[in-house]
Amino acid sequence: MEKANRCIEDYIQIYSQLRERYRWKVSDQSVLMMVASLYISNNRTFDIDRFTELADYIKRESGLFSPLRSESRFTFAAMLETKFENPKDQYPAFIAAYNALVSAGFSKNTFTYIAAMLMVTANPENLTSLSERARVIYKKMREEHLFLTGHSDYPLAVMLAQHDRPTDEMIFHIEDLYSKLSQNGFRKGNDLQSMSHILSLNEDSQADDMVALSAEIYDRMKKEGIKPKSMFYPQIALLTLIEKGNDNLSEIKAIWQQLNEEKLFKWRKDINFMMAVTFVISDKIDHSFLLQTSLSTTIETLIQAQQAASIAAISGAAVAASSNGGE
Repeated sequence: MEKANRCIEDYIQIYSQLRERYRWKVSDQSVLMMVASLYISNNRTFDIDRFTELADYIKRESGLFSPLRSESRFTFAAMLETKFENPKDQYPAFIAAYNALVSAGFSKNTFTYIAAMLMVTANPENLTSLSERARVIYKKMREEHLFLTGHSDYPLAVMLAQHDRPTDEMIFHIEDLYSKLSQNGFRKGNDLQSMSHILSLNEDSQADDMVALSAEIYDRMKKEGIKPKSMFYPQIALLTLIEKGNDNLSEIKAIWQQLNEEKLFKWRKDINFMMAVTFVISDKIDHSFLLQTSLSTTIETLIQAQQAASIAAISGAAVAASSNGGE
């Protein structure tokens, strides 16, 4: 718990600085909580002036109607700074990835920028081919779940596209997970779809094994007094990917309760739980030799994608873009 306590202290310190400077510039303070968490989960130092300079740079470089001129710029400033030593130098590559996705048929919205950031992090050899493969996967998702699949699924489509598995085989595996999870107490919907997408990224485990462990974690949450809401399904999936993920819940609960007792966060219990999971998983990745390097990288990227997607949803930046359910 010593490491976790330091994480909480650093998280509060970063959030407090962000809140002092930007409290009147964001529609929901939860956005700043998520931004602060990116620095903690990536184990990066935070400098408010350096961050502000990068956020301002992104705004200046963006078109008049770009989401990057809104509070979304804080999200992407944090993602760039926590992933790259010279974040400004990576900005053109970020925009190039975004343009490749749009050219492949993705809509112009915040989630496309999130997907573009994941592409830049992965550093693919060919942006065009990866974008086109992601678009094919996304369309297949919509064929299976027309009313569930929307813009918020763009980032996971890009992550799935980075795997070599044939598309039809990948979609079958996702649907198998979705069906079996729903038969084991998980409620059908977009959160369950996201959960099945995340679990499908672990190609070395059988669907039945991952569903069984997910159900075990779900039941343990209830025993720990943590209501396993559908919004937490992605966090359950992340825990399932971690070796002995079920053993981490006591630590997660302790951190969650500690955050709930903080004056700054006491009204944000659902977000606090997501943060607790993020902090524990990030620590496990840093210190575990049990995880394959490839899976560790996947989990790190998933955490970043989930945090960014949460920011987009919280800030309302993607509400209008998502209202038609996607294309």
